[in-house]
Amino acid sequence: MTAYVFVYGSLVNRATHDYVEAHAARLPGWRRAWRHVEGRTVAFLTAVPDTESEIEGLIAGVAEDAWQALDLREKSYLRETAVGVAHTLGSEADIRLYHAPSHLHRPHSARHPILLSYLDAVVQGYFREFGKAGVRRFFSTTDGWDAPVLDDRAAPRYPRHQRLSDEERKLADSCLREIGVTFIV
Repeated sequence: MTAYVFVYGSLVNRATHDYVEAHAARLPGWRRAWRHVEGRTVAFLTAVPDTESEIEGLIAGVAEDAWQALDLREKSYLRETAVGVAHTLGSEADIRLYHAPSHLHRPHSARHPILLSYLDAVVQGYFREFGKAGVRRFFSTTDGWDAPVLDDRAAPRYPRHQRLSDEERKLADSCLREIGVTFIV
């Protein structure tokens, strides 16, 4: 039986990975949050428990021999079984979730910003999978927007950054203005 990973950030963007089998899914009891974790130089997305929320994402099939590489990519996270995932497979599925446990979270600072190049990859993924409404749901089901955003579009620091279309860039910029993020350069 194939095991799946529930993805809710940059891995929603199929251009950032090579998992062929992916399906839309929802995970109840969790929210996304921007967090800084010791050992990381920038803030990143994690899932945090929240009984009043659910997050939209994908479940991607992971070959047995590919988990080690995924664990390395997600090195600041714990991998655990995801419970209650709504998906379209039509059968039971072994689904895993990566998240950073709360005891590892550190306060936001200008020294640990959100990379705009990372956020752009996420927005592009949500736009392509779920349209404009999906991007807006991403912003509304994500906490931690008080972290500063480093505008690195001209020289992207995120290793899997993606070039946005004009429509995707305008949508991302509009959503960021609406929530009032602080930009740093």
